[in-house]
Amino acid sequence: MNCAHYLQRIPLLDAEQHAMGYLLAWQRGRTTVPAGASLPQLSRLVNEHRQAPNGGLFFMAVQPAALSVETVQQLSPERFVPVFDLADLTTPGAIGQLMALHAQGFSLALRGVDAAFLASGDDLLSLVRYVLADDAGPALAAMARLSRQAQPALSLLVGQAPDWPAFQACAALGLPVFFENLCTAPRQPSPSAQLSTQSALILQLMQMVQANAGIRELEKVLQRDATLSYNLLRHINSANFALQVESLHQAVTMLGYAPLYRWLSMLLARSSPSGFSPALLNAAIVRGRFVELLGLKMLSGSEAGNLFVVGLFSLLDQLLGMPMAQVLRQVALSESVVQALASHEGVYGPFLALAQACERGDGGAAERAEALFMTPADVNQAHWAALVWAQNIGL
Repeated sequence: MNCAHYLQRIPLLDAEQHAMGYLLAWQRGRTTVPAGASLPQLSRLVNEHRQAPNGGLFFMAVQPAALSVETVQQLSPERFVPVFDLADLTTPGAIGQLMALHAQGFSLALRGVDAAFLASGDDLLSLVRYVLADDAGPALAAMARLSRQAQPALSLLVGQAPDWPAFQACAALGLPVFFENLCTAPRQPSPSAQLSTQSALILQLMQMVQANAGIRELEKVLQRDATLSYNLLRHINSANFALQVESLHQAVTMLGYAPLYRWLSMLLARSSPSGFSPALLNAAIVRGRFVELLGLKMLSGSEAGNLFVVGLFSLLDQLLGMPMAQVLRQVALSESVVQALASHEGVYGPFLALAQACERGDGGAAERAEALFMTPADVNQAHWAALVWAQNIGL
């Protein structure tokens, strides 16, 4: 894929902080993506990955003049939502393109609308399923009411929430939000926060795995928590094993220590007794898999496995509601992993910095990728593969 730009994903969160989907775009970089090339390049990236994502929607901005039959044929109407700007629909043939996509089963989104346009009952609204408000402005409640009253009813989405208070204001109205700053907006961790009983047990198991403790010893600790044991059996029976696993001893034996450590890491990330955010956990899993796939191009398999922990744990402070320094005191990690988490230094730090740069729209990914001698194609393919993997594991 001949593309000099870097993929950015912006999660769409519902009121319960589940990721309903993503807006896919190219980062704002040193060069601008031509309007006519944005969607075709995104569609090629998506189609180069053999495995399709399970669930969730992917929104993509569309320029009517650049929309081709070939591009449309590459996209699944069940997964992809073309997003049109109202200002672009004055050109000849643009409405016809919307009608053709609607007839093919695509759910369409329209941005750049206001309360007055929704109240007008314009025929254009009958072709779309989603309307995007630019931000959480004072007219949002009126727009939500008008969207529900439309025939057929429309789903109102908020185009941007800059921080958690803005997200909560939208959530109070029951409105999904594109939250670009999900991973960087502070959630005010509490210095007095403590690990839950289950978190402490998971940490004990992780340390035992690192020390190569015997399977019988691991089994005894797992038996202390019925939920943890049940989740392990459910996880391994959902994997591609021919046998139905019924005992913890068999589960640990068949899974292996490295996959067990990874699974425990993901459980730790969701074990906070309060303030848990499914969207943040999903972002942490994507980040972990992303840096792991990047590392496989340059590091050994075991080091790339460490990168998964680096990526996942880089959001552990927000997921557990405690400062990162406190997290690092309670979790036994190697010095190289701690270096990456604390200061982006060491062998793993640059990979984490690149993954974090790809979550922003400011174009910082290019410099990070070049420092690792990676091409945009290398980074974009790993990014999309990580997103699909996280969608499909069903944790």
